[in-house]
Amino acid sequence: MKYFNLMLLLAMVLLLSSQTFAQQDPIIGKWKTIDDETGKPKSIVEIYMLDGKFYGRVDSLFRKPGEDPNPVCDKCPEDDPRYNKPVLGMEIIKDMKKDGDEYTGGTILDPKKGKIYRCKLWIEDGKLKVRGYLAFFYRTQTWYRVK
Repeated sequence: MKYFNLMLLLAMVLLLSSQTFAQQDPIIGKWKTIDDETGKPKSIVEIYMLDGKFYGRVDSLFRKPGEDPNPVCDKCPEDDPRYNKPVLGMEIIKDMKKDGDEYTGGTILDPKKGKIYRCKLWIEDGKLKVRGYLAFFYRTQTWYRVK
């Protein structure tokens, strides 16, 4: 009987751990953002899942000497709750849903310009491709995983 209970416990632990690993999505984690216009690192964004959707918040910023270490989003739309809030800790990716190998249906905010874009994310060669759409125009950035 003791052997049976031990085997049952072991089976439950293995089942739960395999479900935990199965739930880990490849975009979850921290990513170094690279400005598509300057080619310079801008920030570290942490992507996480909440209620089946994916979100990204600014974890840290790469600032030049003399720059405000924690700027506010003063160019965000005034009716957006992020208006005049600190960029550090700000949720810039919202409501992304997994669709095959891509993530769509959400938005991404560029706090520097105050623009909100429809968004699409995908992994390509171990890098995160981040595309923001505004009407027929789009910008694509490549982000790099942070260990």
